[in-house]
Amino acid sequence: MPNIIVPWYAAITGLLLAIFLILKKMNPVYSLFLGAIIGCLLGGASLSDTVNILVAGTQSIMGTAIRVLAAGMLAGVMMESGAAESIAHAIVKKLGANKALLSLALSTMIITAVGVFIPVAVLIVAPIALSVGRQTGIGKLALLTALSGGGKAGNIISPNPNTIAAANGFKLDLSSVMIAGFIPAVCGLITAVVIASLIKKKGIMVQDSDIEERKEKQLMPLNKALIAPVLSIVLLLINPIGTMLHIQVLTNLKIDAMYILPFASIVGTIAMGHIHQIRDYSKAGLYRVTDTVLILIGAGAIAGLISVSDLSKQVVHLISVSGISGTFLAPISGILMGLAVGSTSTAVILATGSFGNAILATGTAPLAAAVMVHTGATVIDSVPQGNYFHITANSMHMSIKERMKVIPYEFCVGGVMTIVATVLYGFILK
Repeated sequence: MPNIIVPWYAAITGLLLAIFLILKKMNPVYSLFLGAIIGCLLGGASLSDTVNILVAGTQSIMGTAIRVLAAGMLAGVMMESGAAESIAHAIVKKLGANKALLSLALSTMIITAVGVFIPVAVLIVAPIALSVGRQTGIGKLALLTALSGGGKAGNIISPNPNTIAAANGFKLDLSSVMIAGFIPAVCGLITAVVIASLIKKKGIMVQDSDIEERKEKQLMPLNKALIAPVLSIVLLLINPIGTMLHIQVLTNLKIDAMYILPFASIVGTIAMGHIHQIRDYSKAGLYRVTDTVLILIGAGAIAGLISVSDLSKQVVHLISVSGISGTFLAPISGILMGLAVGSTSTAVILATGSFGNAILATGTAPLAAAVMVHTGATVIDSVPQGNYFHITANSMHMSIKERMKVIPYEFCVGGVMTIVATVLYGFILK
């Protein structure tokens, strides 16, 4: 890393430029790189120093990128094998029509929690939701609130790219961040179900034309569908359980998610009897995470710029003179980045890379910082500039105007999770 200090205003300019370009629909990776380059040059770095800063920054996120690629294999197996769909059908059938909104929210939460990306989880459950909505007279507004709210809750306790980025951004075990997000996630699930129940007769109702004719297919047995996700979660929890129970053998057995997620995927595929499809599943999973990995590299470039600037010191100083608790920097950074880019994973990557050092400098513990940034990124991440907004709108056959009406309710779900995480980890367990 070059021995140079970039002024804080140059780092801020580079970050804002990157966000502006993303909002203007320029490729996020190039936007982040361009912002980092302009910030470096504006701050007085030479052309060669700028290259070295960007390279050092991108190298710092390679550990996260590798783990995201590993997570892609589990996601591919769950999506392509039909395991995720089988889990959703089982939950809805078990809870029945009387608890329709709970079953839909819980289905999306669990599918996301076991490693399926949240847009895909909504896509999987959406046809079931539309069918249930038509039968029970529940409107699309409530249905998508339940699906999206449940997905957000599952997303903060899953081995998905956003959780991996939160863990690696603060140098934590993935399992620790997943466990710490459990209470906020449950509160988010409850909030989603309560809000959806209050608005179930509002908005446009489900029409016959919204329900697509689907060929009947035999669903995978639930016991087979659960093998890969349950195995991955059990293995991820080995080290935390060992630490909690003071079992030295388990405490010392540090098995990284990079090994666990592909291993569980292969074992699950064998148990399903689909071993010959493992190549197709892994290819599909890799396709799903490619964009995230590329954005990680771009975020690494911005992180390189921030790391050689005095921005962290300036932020800490500003907080100290303002009298505001430094604890709030973590959730606020997640919220702002989520609003800017419309993606939970990208928001976490940018927040940890840009403000991670400043957050820790306020005295916030790494685990508390990770959970607060992570939950904060879920508050306003479903905005029109992000893919999630459009994917979920299409899955529920909603117009842009109809989909916009769901955002305040999603804001409430993410807001509750952030408040719970901030109070619990920022103050009570501080």
